[in-house]
Amino acid sequence: MNFFKENTGLLLRFDDIAPNMNWELMDKCEKLFLEFKIKPVLGVIPNNEDEKLLSLPHKKNFWEKVRQWQSYGWEIAIHGYNHRYVSITKKNDYFSYGGKSEFFGYSLEDQISKLKKSCEIFEKNNIKVRSFFAPNHTYDANTFRALKTVGIFKVIDGYGFFPYSESGINFIPQLFYKNVFLPFGIQSSQIHLNTWNKKDFENFVKFIKKNRKKIISFDYALTKTNNGLRSLVLRFFTEYFLRFFRLFRFKS
Repeated sequence: MNFFKENTGLLLRFDDIAPNMNWELMDKCEKLFLEFKIKPVLGVIPNNEDEKLLSLPHKKNFWEKVRQWQSYGWEIAIHGYNHRYVSITKKNDYFSYGGKSEFFGYSLEDQISKLKKSCEIFEKNNIKVRSFFAPNHTYDANTFRALKTVGIFKVIDGYGFFPYSESGINFIPQLFYKNVFLPFGIQSSQIHLNTWNKKDFENFVKFIKKNRKKIISFDYALTKTNNGLRSLVLRFFTEYFLRFFRLFRFKS
């Protein structure tokens, strides 16, 4: 029982954190996390140019708020650069998600340049960053080379039941679009707060109260990095199943 308890957990990953967002719900989430001592991952867009997001309410002291979140011990991750999709993957991206991408298909030099600009914005605002996840989950081999070039070695994406390392990058798996708690394993969620309504938030509160003891921090997830044979086999079958599922859904 202790083995399962110590190796089961969900890391809360929030996408599309930017000056323009649903601040009413974000403020409620902040209070909720402080109450239950939860440390989420917040994927911050350093230079948001996404037209849909720009239509949402704006916070003037955004970077001050990000620094405050980091002081709570919350993980601040780089979520792309400007959140603009400029290429189409045709499911040739690293994880075969398909769809449009901000990074896929661009040269190593171009991707390094974009990531350097991202890092410079965080540095200018006194925010330390060490992790990344791309908009729409879309990467190519150059994306990971570029990340290592700018000193980022942790990515919240991938397949499997446990965090793993590959080609010098630590991956924390992100498997489902909804908050799903597997009976075993370490993974991250994917939360798009800006698409929520009141009912969605109420359901999230219920989810937190029910599962708060199984919700983990970014640092704890990293301690569960596992490249053993069992973890490798589970990752292979997880990847095979989810790729097949996405292909079927896409065709239907």
